Amino acid sequence: MKPIFDTQFMEELLQQAAQSPRLRQNYDLRNSSDDQSQQMLNALQMGTVVPIHRHRSTVETVVCLCGRIEEIYYEEQVDPADGKRKLCESARLLLSPAEGRMGLQIPAGQWHSLQVLEPAVILEVKEGAYAPLQEEDVVH
Repeated sequence: MKPIFDTQFMEELLQQAAQSPRLRQNYDLRNSSDDQSQQMLNALQMGTVVPIHRHRSTVETVVCLCGRIEEIYYEEQVDPADGKRKLCESARLLLSPAEGRMGLQIPAGQWHSLQVLEPAVILEVKEGAYAPLQEEDVVH
């Protein structure tokens, strides 16, 4: 049986994230390993690094349960000087339950990252089974 996601649970998850080298801690919400969806809580501490990335074939739903983050969107553009493609920031979307903006859906193929403005726990949901991102879908 899964725990109740109360303030104490969120605080414990955030403590685990603070002790992690990546400053993050995931909590799997799937009912079994046979469940082919991606559902998790992700506790995020300030300073965690989420590289710019995209999910080519799935929408990602993000709901901020506590704390404050900014989802950052990027668009591919061609540099007129050399004709090379590059990513340029196109939007910053604040998510903070205290400020009345809890969640969003990131379109499939959208380059994005996030910045933690204060320790946060987010719910992330994506369609289909987990598959590691391909090298061409992550900016290092």
